[in-house]
Amino acid sequence: MEKRIVPAQKFSADIALPGDKSISHRYAMIAAIAEGETRIRNYSTGADCHSTLGCVRGLGIDVAGSGTEFTIRGQGLDGLRAPAADLDAGNSGSTIRMLSGILAGQPFVSRIFGDESLSRRPMRRIMTPLAQMGAEIRAREGKFPPLEIHGARLRPIEYALPVASAQVKTCVLLAGLFAEGETSVVEPVRSRDHTEIALREFGAEVTVERRKIAVAGRPKLAARELAVPSDLSSAAFFIVAALLVPGSNLAVRGVGLNPTRSALLDFLTGMGAKIRVPNLESHNGELVGDIVVEHAPLRGGTIANGLTAALIDEIPVLAVLGAATEEGIAVKDASELRIKETDRIRTVVENLRRMGIAAEELPDGLVVPGRQKFHAARIDSFGDHRIAMAFAVAALRADGESTIQGAEAVSISFPEFWETLARLG
Repeated sequence: MEKRIVPAQKFSADIALPGDKSISHRYAMIAAIAEGETRIRNYSTGADCHSTLGCVRGLGIDVAGSGTEFTIRGQGLDGLRAPAADLDAGNSGSTIRMLSGILAGQPFVSRIFGDESLSRRPMRRIMTPLAQMGAEIRAREGKFPPLEIHGARLRPIEYALPVASAQVKTCVLLAGLFAEGETSVVEPVRSRDHTEIALREFGAEVTVERRKIAVAGRPKLAARELAVPSDLSSAAFFIVAALLVPGSNLAVRGVGLNPTRSALLDFLTGMGAKIRVPNLESHNGELVGDIVVEHAPLRGGTIANGLTAALIDEIPVLAVLGAATEEGIAVKDASELRIKETDRIRTVVENLRRMGIAAEELPDGLVVPGRQKFHAARIDSFGDHRIAMAFAVAALRADGESTIQGAEAVSISFPEFWETLARLG
């Protein structure tokens, strides 16, 4: 599918966005092993999160509902059943990596696979700690999906993450729920902590000391009434749109503002962005607020070290923004981007160049000089939702009509994206 994007005039918009993908995944997985009926409102509409619901159903858990509201009838830690067929994670790295922690603690064998893109993404980072805990995992060529997981009686471990990853951390902590004793993960830098917050909400004992997170095994998890905040990663595209198009202003309502995710707002305000958060409340342990943005000239900046891990999902659209800043944007320590749905370093640089933007590809990042002009172009999403959305935003600042090929990729995380973008005019 192709989408044509015309340049935008200044806009004023007030929008609400779908539920946070990271939180939706975690609520669904933990609800499946809790006891009782968990109700989730504003569940993500993205295909990835619905892959998680499909896998939960495949494990014998009753999931009822549609749209953004679901009820999951959990059966406790020992209530999952051996799946009658292979579990399909679709395009979702979150599903296969995090759910594998739960599957490792089951008294049965399961197989989980994904689409062509997911089948090229390495899984050794979860296979290593799960093997240390006692599970046996077989993979294509020793590292690629499908994964055949031979569950076992797990033993607790302390695992030092070689690379910061909220998905790997979550995998180990979820596996730790099935081990007798305390399982802990030590992070090189702090990553998003939705798992720790969700586990506490369901009744697990979780302790955090600096960068060490520990969970006590064999808790009794209780069903909850939950509301998912809107997704900050989705909001990022519209925030950048307002910063790109002169004279624009934007309000985004009810956004998750977890401190481990709000580095985006800190980074942008550090460049000179006019961003306010007029309302801030706590819902189910997560901070939620409104974001108000006004167009302003931006200096530019560098994303490196721990900041890279905190902004890993937003880097494609921030690279787009960099071309319109005074000093540009440099991204370092981002080799993780090369094993996402696409090699996002390569695909970002290629599409920037198609739009006449000078950009340098580095082994672990990229450099985009500032004070550049976007030209109309034919953009390829390469089947990657974040690439499609980032360059749809870039097209708003172009000198003519641009075309996004593979526009359907946005359904992976944000099916309403094109409709919401159209509201900006």
